[in-house]
Amino acid sequence: MALYEHVFLARQDVSSQQVEALVDQYKGVIEANGGKVGRIEHWGLKSLTYRINKNRKAHYALMDIDAPSDAVKEMERQMRFNEDILRFMTVSVDAHEEGPSAMLQKRDRDDRPRGGDRDRGDRGDRGDRGDRGPRRPREDRE
Repeated sequence: MALYEHVFLARQDVSSQQVEALVDQYKGVIEANGGKVGRIEHWGLKSLTYRINKNRKAHYALMDIDAPSDAVKEMERQMRFNEDILRFMTVSVDAHEEGPSAMLQKRDRDDRPRGGDRDRGDRGDRGDRGDRGPRRPREDRE
């Protein structure tokens, strides 16, 4: 059987319990067609980059699937008919990741580069620039 990662977005006005019910429903479809679902992650309600069907936010959910392609096709077919599902994407993977996904890992604020700590490249230190004299009037500059 093939390994897949499946992410779907549910409408913002759907409750968290209804999102869990959707996950259980599609997990049942996979299992009924001879597959199994491993890790399930709820990423919560997040803002969308652009509006989808007048929704500015969506509930995100991730499922690790080990199933034949027919089971995944059937699940995707049923998702197309569900009005609560805004978007979905299934990706074939070589192996499932261990531990939490990148979306659930908490980045420490101290690990991020700050404005003054960025690498300046080949510029180096400019040193003392000395007296550059007065500026010329604007109309003289090119």
